[in-house]
Amino acid sequence: MTDKKLTSYELKQAALDYHANPAPGKTATALTKPCDTQSELSLAYTPGVAAPVRAIAEDPEAAYQYTNKGNLVAVITDGSAVLGLGNVGALAGKPVMEGKAVLFKKFADIDVMDIEVDADSIEEFVQTVKNISPTFGGINLEDIAAPCCFEIEEQLKEQLKIPVFHDDQHGTAIIIAAGLLNALEISGREIEKAHIVCLGAGAAGIAAMRMLKSLGARKIYLVDRKGVVYNGREDVNKYKQEFSRESSRRTLSDAMQDADVFIGVSGPNLLKPEMLKSMAANPIVFALSNPDPEINPELAKQTRDDIILATGRSDYPNQVNNVLGFPFIFRGALDVRATCINTEMQIAAVKSLAALTKEPVPQSVLDAYGVDKLEFGKDYIIPKPFDARLQDFVPKAVSEAAVDTGVAKDRE
Repeated sequence: MTDKKLTSYELKQAALDYHANPAPGKTATALTKPCDTQSELSLAYTPGVAAPVRAIAEDPEAAYQYTNKGNLVAVITDGSAVLGLGNVGALAGKPVMEGKAVLFKKFADIDVMDIEVDADSIEEFVQTVKNISPTFGGINLEDIAAPCCFEIEEQLKEQLKIPVFHDDQHGTAIIIAAGLLNALEISGREIEKAHIVCLGAGAAGIAAMRMLKSLGARKIYLVDRKGVVYNGREDVNKYKQEFSRESSRRTLSDAMQDADVFIGVSGPNLLKPEMLKSMAANPIVFALSNPDPEINPELAKQTRDDIILATGRSDYPNQVNNVLGFPFIFRGALDVRATCINTEMQIAAVKSLAALTKEPVPQSVLDAYGVDKLEFGKDYIIPKPFDARLQDFVPKAVSEAAVDTGVAKDRE
């Protein structure tokens, strides 16, 4: 298949063909040891397998030496918030979980088992994941609707001694934060003084604003379907309440007046040109609704020629893409057998991504994207996914943060 732009029908058919042929699905099991002789068979299974079984029974930590646990991540969903498709159910979420498995393996050589869980309650889901957790070195939660996703992750973090990471929350937040730090620098702003508007108060929005607070943001307006989250507003859950503020601003239009930054994790065409016009000079706009952003990129640039713009799409500059984060964050955590992925490790990932963007871009990356040059600036505030240097920058920073904060079991 060529890289030409396909019609929606052609894309649908190409995607179905891709997933169906030559064998159904996108992943399979590969052997890491030979099993071609009677002797090898006796080592792989009975009687030889009894030796590592006894070793692990005596010392559970031996599982990292004798099994694939240390490089195996579970990608788990209940199918309640799959991409932009909503609550399609656990089984329908499987192609996405297989897709995450592909990205883990492709970008960070991490093995994945995708798991789709039918659960009628938070407690049932958490118990299921807890019951199967001994198999894995880490848990990547995916496509779970808010606010349940917050409670699920919190409970699993408390109960498990392996990394638990909800990528829709923290992966998105990390990439947003890395790009925003660079955009703020380019526009001559400090995060502590920036007027930030976030449209969307689900998993990604809440996590992104938590991350920005950790980095020093103080003036955040969180906006949901009912408008600005302000002190005294009723029907605000405890997660949104973290960002409630004393303000007379009530609508998105109100919040956008003189704003330095707009971050959209909501829906298409919700940011109107007049709102963009009301922003401060050199506005920073992250319109991340996918495939249709909160404002059409061409319209945004026609409206404000001083804009710094990022989207979730690969056909525009500054794509906010989670693949820049989760494979390398888990790689760094697994490499030192971290017991969690804490805030310090996440901030380390943010800063490493921001720093990489300022490095000279190698020819291999330019060739991969068919461009003559990429330089730190308005159209290049975040690295490209096929930049091989990500494998060096991000895992190393995450591993070092794990060691520094005392959550690494293997400090070598």
